[in-house]
Amino acid sequence: MKKDTDLVIDCYCNGIFPMSYGRDVDEIYFVNPNKRGIIPFNKVHISRSLKRSINKQDFIITNDKAFTKVINSCASQEFGRKETWINKTIIDLFNKLHFMGKAHSIEIWKNQSLVGGIYGLSLGSVFFAESMFSAMQNASKIALIYLLAKLKHEQFKLFDIQYITPHLSSMGGIEISKKEYMDSLRCGLKIENKFPNIDSSQKTDWLIISNYLQEMRDIS
Repeated sequence: MKKDTDLVIDCYCNGIFPMSYGRDVDEIYFVNPNKRGIIPFNKVHISRSLKRSINKQDFIITNDKAFTKVINSCASQEFGRKETWINKTIIDLFNKLHFMGKAHSIEIWKNQSLVGGIYGLSLGSVFFAESMFSAMQNASKIALIYLLAKLKHEQFKLFDIQYITPHLSSMGGIEISKKEYMDSLRCGLKIENKFPNIDSSQKTDWLIISNYLQEMRDIS
């Protein structure tokens, strides 16, 4: 019998992902939607105000420094989540996947306090973004841009956001058919890639972000 983590990985590899009916419900179910939300790496919309916030560099972006805190914050009522599909079962599963090196968090820090973050699953050259939170304006958006820039630089092929929301649509998220998604997924999974280290205090990281901001300005 497969371990729960192996089963979840198999599901993601076949275009299926877990959800729950609420934070207080232990059970999970699996979703295989007819349409899928993605963000194309080369068509990201970055507003002028967001670009100004990024260019201030008055924050630190890291990865995998506070995974449990990020996923708990994504599910927390403290950040406006009256309802959430992230229950204890999903939190436990993703903590196991993180321990295996498959699930990752991206954190944004302000004055040594965690003010935003994203978590998701990395398989092959595909990143499945699960959820994000903000404790200050633009925090999760800044973390998202850093993540997209680093993944593009490392030649990741697909950034899955599951469903389109107005927030993600405003940043370049689009909806594609199941067939188009599965074709992209299979291609991305065939290419083994390592999730990148992220540290915005490093000059090399900032150069990657600066170049990405310029690229996105040039196509807009």
